[in-house]
Amino acid sequence: MGKVNRQEILDVLKGYDKENITIATLGSHTSLHILKGAKKEGFKTAVVCEKGREVPYKRFKVADEYIIVDKFSDIVNDDVQEKLRAMNSIVVPHGSFVAYAGLDRIEDDFNVPMFGNRDILRWESERDLERKLMIESNIRIPRKFTDPSEIDRTVMIKFPGARGGRGYFVASTPEEFHQKIDSMLKREWIGEEDVENAHIEEYVSGCNYCIHYFYSALNDEVELMGMDSRYESNIDGLTRIPAKDQLDVALDPSYVITGNHPVVMRESLLSQVFEIGDNLVEGAKKLVAPGMSGPFCMQSLCTDDLEIVVFEMSARIDGGTNTFMDSSPYSYLLFGENMSMGRRIAREIKNGIESDRLDILIT
Repeated sequence: MGKVNRQEILDVLKGYDKENITIATLGSHTSLHILKGAKKEGFKTAVVCEKGREVPYKRFKVADEYIIVDKFSDIVNDDVQEKLRAMNSIVVPHGSFVAYAGLDRIEDDFNVPMFGNRDILRWESERDLERKLMIESNIRIPRKFTDPSEIDRTVMIKFPGARGGRGYFVASTPEEFHQKIDSMLKREWIGEEDVENAHIEEYVSGCNYCIHYFYSALNDEVELMGMDSRYESNIDGLTRIPAKDQLDVALDPSYVITGNHPVVMRESLLSQVFEIGDNLVEGAKKLVAPGMSGPFCMQSLCTDDLEIVVFEMSARIDGGTNTFMDSSPYSYLLFGENMSMGRRIAREIKNGIESDRLDILIT
């Protein structure tokens, strides 16, 4: 089957009752504030939820409609799609949606209007495409190594897809790389196919800032919405052990993201932050039309030379936006009211409906 045809999606959208749009998403990742933000902007909300995992959405009362499925990947099944279209749904994609539904199904089979550019989701998932986009956008990124035998400094090893840091590790020699790969395989954190796709890059030492942007296609403007840093297990647990004892602990460091905390950056660095966001948006317009649309995140490190180095990109709403479900210092500066990323998405959709330009926000 070929790719989802843009005209078919626009035809579905044309048949929608614009006065009764539902904002829908998969019940995971950032759905609490996507749905809460939609309700704040006056929309109906729907959540597609795996049986047994609906508790938070019911307790926080963020969803008007529940579509309960046996497994998350069922969101791309025909019957679920029919229910979503019957509700005049616009689906907001996030990391769990991409991971569970699968890029192929989203690109080829998911005939429900989606907020943002569905074609750009593959560019965050495939390391070579992500790297190409950042290089073309003139963004400083870590050096890449094409083979483990080239390792001559501390490197970070990552694997494809949205996996929340699971299986990532650090190595300084080819021998250490192979030893840790064997350990990961034994723990079943990675499979043989992941080893072939291992992405090896220079380890940059610095402070972690995940920078959340929103590109408004309606206003042609990049907005800085918030920043967070990550709690990662078990590396954050290991670093609480005194250095002399760390060597005696029989634990391999892992970088599984378990939570996030809000941060702000020193003001003199914000010019760099805006330049990175603007550059990425311009690069995306050239490489993957219509380009970046809506929320995106640049996961970065700031070195002691005060250089921001970007090591990863999310081409949709990122999990760290959970740190400003009400507002961040930056979104408050911009809007003067409580503005989560979920509410910002809903506000853009509302503005698109009111100005009769919803079609430019949807793929």
